[in-house]
Amino acid sequence: MRKTGRREFLLTTALSGIGLGLAGAGMKNSQLYPADSGKRIGIIGLDTSHSVAFTKTLNSADAGAEFGGFKIAAAYPKGSNDIASSVERIPGYTAEVQKMGVEIVNSIEELLPKVDFVLLETNDGRLHLEQALPVLKAGKRMFIDKPMTASLADAIAIFDAAKKYNVPVFSSSSLRYITGMDEVLSGKIGKVTGAEAYSPAKLEKTHPDLFWYGIHGVETLFTTMGTGCKSVTRVSNDDTDLVVGIWNDAGIGTFRGIRSGKADYGGTVYGENGIKILGPYAGYNPLLIHIIQFFKTGVVPVKEEETLEILAFMEAADISKAQGGKSVELTKVMEKARAKAAKLTI
Repeated sequence: MRKTGRREFLLTTALSGIGLGLAGAGMKNSQLYPADSGKRIGIIGLDTSHSVAFTKTLNSADAGAEFGGFKIAAAYPKGSNDIASSVERIPGYTAEVQKMGVEIVNSIEELLPKVDFVLLETNDGRLHLEQALPVLKAGKRMFIDKPMTASLADAIAIFDAAKKYNVPVFSSSSLRYITGMDEVLSGKIGKVTGAEAYSPAKLEKTHPDLFWYGIHGVETLFTTMGTGCKSVTRVSNDDTDLVVGIWNDAGIGTFRGIRSGKADYGGTVYGENGIKILGPYAGYNPLLIHIIQFFKTGVVPVKEEETLEILAFMEAADISKAQGGKSVELTKVMEKARAKAAKLTI
């Protein structure tokens, strides 16, 4: 008999622990959260703490008026197949959301008729295209948590599918709403001439380097600089990444990824009329408020163009690293990814 590998064991144990059919869970339908029709949110993926955090906020008895009565009604727990740190979380996170009145279902197909909107939370970006397609085909507005995908091509395919099925979708890190960002965006320091952002940048071998965790700081950088980055250069060692982007208006933006020493989130934004220090981290609620507003209106708070440029920036950073720090043009990265996306079935 073939021996079971650690990852297979983790996955099997996690799924059997959940039960996926909830045998013996003891939860009757009357105990499920009585979300109003039209305000029922479903979660795909209980392998990330984000799922628990969003549920705690929305399903709280004293959830603020800014959340509009929207509730997490049901969840499909299956997340990553082989990232051990994700697989191991599923049983515990499933138990937590069940206690908050969330119905656990066996598949995405079972989830969709029970909800009006979807949070795609699976921690593994490689699965997002596959998991997003049935949601879009069902006409459900969807937020996709970071990383949107594990490749620029997959992200392009999701946006193409969203257009095909006429369903809005967006993705964002909560670090887009870091403390102080509102002052930058309101013009308090005038036109932004450059910025530096930093965040932890832990690596996961199944994902391009910055997609897994560096996305947080890169999202902060792009929120300040906007679109228009034309080239990227990366210097990297075991402890640190330093990625320099050149913008069309001659602005320079840098991202510092931290893997050693004190890790935190923040940045410095340079403007015509002042300099703004960003931080501390403001938590999940500012992002969640924008998600709920998106569910209500269908108006995306982060445009497709910006999200794709963020992913192109990170993909270009990997290419620059492989080429010993050479400058990489984003237009070439985007052209190659669009060609790959065109071959994907949506």
